[in-house]
Amino acid sequence: MIKTGVEVLVENDCFIAINKPARLLSIPDREGKDISLKKILEEQYGKGNIFTVHRLDRDTSGVIVFAKDEATHKQLSALFEGRDVEKYYVGLVQGTPFSDKGSIEEPIMEHPGKITKMMTHQKGKPSHTEYEVLEKFRRYTLMRFQIHTGRTHQIRVHMQHMGNSIVCDELYGSAEPIFISALKNNYHLSKKEDAERPILSRLALHSQQLKFTFNDVEYNIEAPLPKDLRALLQQMRKLKA
Repeated sequence: MIKTGVEVLVENDCFIAINKPARLLSIPDREGKDISLKKILEEQYGKGNIFTVHRLDRDTSGVIVFAKDEATHKQLSALFEGRDVEKYYVGLVQGTPFSDKGSIEEPIMEHPGKITKMMTHQKGKPSHTEYEVLEKFRRYTLMRFQIHTGRTHQIRVHMQHMGNSIVCDELYGSAEPIFISALKNNYHLSKKEDAERPILSRLALHSQQLKFTFNDVEYNIEAPLPKDLRALLQQMRKLKA
């Protein structure tokens, strides 16, 4: 771990791979008020020693890579842009998809009415997401995604298109958090609690794995599921059992 407690998955002289927590910006936003992962790394390694290779949405957790020099930045950026990186995500979606496996190739473009939103449209850029159902629950489904293109909000937009938006997705579905009481019929608050806290209140999407070859070395970088997603899955598995 680096000084701030952010988990380092892989580090060498060329790049650093971090397990990004949810709710943390990958890079500074336009206003620059909130802390970002890049800012945290720059404070430790120096401002000229951290370069953005790719990004994760603020509420998405998991594997993210930063380069440590310009040459590495150029090489890694070319790998990501050239689709030479295998990118896998795990997400919890609303309902149950029609098919347990499939491929979505709907083009994606910026929404004409909302700056921060994307949409599927025939005039959009080519976008390709493969999906697989991992586990089914009463109201939700755990899925694995492989993205072959890197469009903004790609998985979120494609899952909205399928009719199974990512859980707690305020842009493309419902921001409504998940409470234990909604899963259990006989749930009661403990005497110490004044009000029930949600077990999950952020986008249920996690960058699980990146696979690529850099300088003739094969990297397979994985990030374990964060505590909130693990806790929710544990509760739903208990109820299913």
